Amino acid sequence: MSPVSMTYWGISGYVIFWVFFALAVGLFLRRIYQLGRYLSLGRGEGGFGHIARRLLSTAVSVLGQWCQLKNLTIKNRASLGHVFMAWGFFIYIPFYLLFIIIGGGFGLSETMENTSFFFYYAWVMDIVAPFIILGALWGIIRRYIVRPPRLEGEQTIEALVILVTVFIHPMTHLFKEATAMALGYAPVGLGTSLPPISSALSQLFANASPSSVQMANTAFFWTHWGFVLFVLVFIAYSRYLHMIASIFNVLLQSPPPKGALRPIDLETAETFGASKITDFTWKQLLDLYSCVIYGQCQEVCPATASGKPLNPKKLIDDLKKHLLEEGPGLLKGKKDASANPGKAMIGEVITEDVIWACTTCRACQQVCPVSVEHINKIIDMRRNLVMEQASIPETAEGALRSIEDRGHPWRGTTLSRTDWAEGLGIKTLAEDRDIDILFWVGCTYALEERSTRVAQAMAKLLKLAGINFGILGAEESCCGEPARRLGNEYLFQMQAEKNIELLKGYGVKRIVTACPHGYNTIKNEYPQFGGEFEVIHHTELISQLIKEGRLKIKKGLSELVTYHDPCYLGRYNDIYQPPRQIIRSIPDIKMVEMEQNRDNSFCCGGGGGHMWLEERTGRRINEMRTEQAMETKAQIVVTACSFCLQMFDDGIKAKAAEEQLRVMDIAELVAAQVEE
Repeated sequence: MSPVSMTYWGISGYVIFWVFFALAVGLFLRRIYQLGRYLSLGRGEGGFGHIARRLLSTAVSVLGQWCQLKNLTIKNRASLGHVFMAWGFFIYIPFYLLFIIIGGGFGLSETMENTSFFFYYAWVMDIVAPFIILGALWGIIRRYIVRPPRLEGEQTIEALVILVTVFIHPMTHLFKEATAMALGYAPVGLGTSLPPISSALSQLFANASPSSVQMANTAFFWTHWGFVLFVLVFIAYSRYLHMIASIFNVLLQSPPPKGALRPIDLETAETFGASKITDFTWKQLLDLYSCVIYGQCQEVCPATASGKPLNPKKLIDDLKKHLLEEGPGLLKGKKDASANPGKAMIGEVITEDVIWACTTCRACQQVCPVSVEHINKIIDMRRNLVMEQASIPETAEGALRSIEDRGHPWRGTTLSRTDWAEGLGIKTLAEDRDIDILFWVGCTYALEERSTRVAQAMAKLLKLAGINFGILGAEESCCGEPARRLGNEYLFQMQAEKNIELLKGYGVKRIVTACPHGYNTIKNEYPQFGGEFEVIHHTELISQLIKEGRLKIKKGLSELVTYHDPCYLGRYNDIYQPPRQIIRSIPDIKMVEMEQNRDNSFCCGGGGGHMWLEERTGRRINEMRTEQAMETKAQIVVTACSFCLQMFDDGIKAKAAEEQLRVMDIAELVAAQVEE
């Protein structure tokens, strides 16, 4: 054994190390076991297939740190600090495993120390250490000096302890190695080529006495490994927990299609939705352990930005605190898991205003680095409010009643399903079911006066392209999407089953729709009930028809336009290119992007049933998005969603900007420029 190793207090050192190691591991495992039992309070979860694909995705997201790099922009550089720290620890952890297993728990054995592997690994750890230090320093500066809005209120002792330990950990490693080199015990392997950082630091001790350097080396050794054992325990009792939980959370995230809500088995369910922490599934509870409290979700949430009470970061944190508070009592039997907890989850922990503020835009989940799923928890709480407590805002209740009575949510309309098609010579399937594709018009395009022009434009394009299509006409009924997002799962399933039966009865195979909400529902959620159809959004079809030359755009448009990405088309279904390709195919057109576009697009405010919910708190989301469009100086804002169309129309009027900005659906834009 090398002389340096012998100085770490000999046999007593071994005893001290192993006692503290056993204590740390024991405390860690005890807490992990306790947290695991809390997870068991949740309901069962469905199976998790495609394990190979899940493992690969997890490796890319966690080991490759794509979970952080995907959010890296010029304005958001905070992710880079986390990447430095994460990659550093991924490199350090194998060394610690070798230290425990091969080195006997107290320094590497002489055999291991005199290998090229150890030398190369020492080099890598040496180079990585400064990056971890920089990452920790950047975190301290961001949290305690710069203080961006998303980190306000997060200057806690726990956060400081985490960042300080991250800073001290590689620092003590470097000085431990530097003092060892100063004493003449450098790793071997490549002659005189020593690990550069530690080697440079060793010069600080060049003129010191061997005894003082030996004392410093011992101090750095014990400090370093003391922090390693401290962090092991702290992981289980602090936000460090995400280091472990997030790996499993990413691995077990909901399978595609993303954003498809989990159905309720209405015949066997004992409760509808979630009113208690035990009503969530164990996977939903795992989300709570995985949250890093970085606040990226908060930065992109339209509800938060507009002054609504919903903050997705706080939502998850509040639910986690509630689980940790209620868990011990539930496990000990002081409270029956089927009874209401001591503090009401809905009303006290999470208020109804928070639950109804969500537009389900999915921006929070898009940026979350650890795959926390906020929306399904909010919808589960809405389900309980609506289906068990009969608590729902009046305007939303009216829309649901209209769906039930009239088959659509627009209770004030005087239009019929076919008024928009009068005189256009469009056949219904009841008249002739021999079609190639069904045009699913949707409630808004058929029954809201401004939006009917979009249905007419789309029908014109289908006719010009020579497509054999038809509509359901009076037989078409609401797809059920508003009901599902507003929490009435029973009404949604009733609509879905009715529509699926109708579509199958007519032998429909292909469907085109201009509504992203209907598109997402029929394509991604109807299969849950046996409705398997090929569904195409009208931007995809129009783009394809232009490429094939079946639609010829001859007229130019010398105006500046900007495109708004609908949430249910973009973040839910990754359709970003087709609408932009359509716009660029128009001669002389000039296009400018809003600052928030594509997967970072800002919600129009109409999703999640908000077309039928009043905004009584904070600013109106649609007006905020309208202002963002106006900042581009565009004359036309183009969109591809019936809800977005109405929200912009209202926003433009509210801003008295009719003279400088108008809104058009992409089908209207093309129909006005196409050769007839």
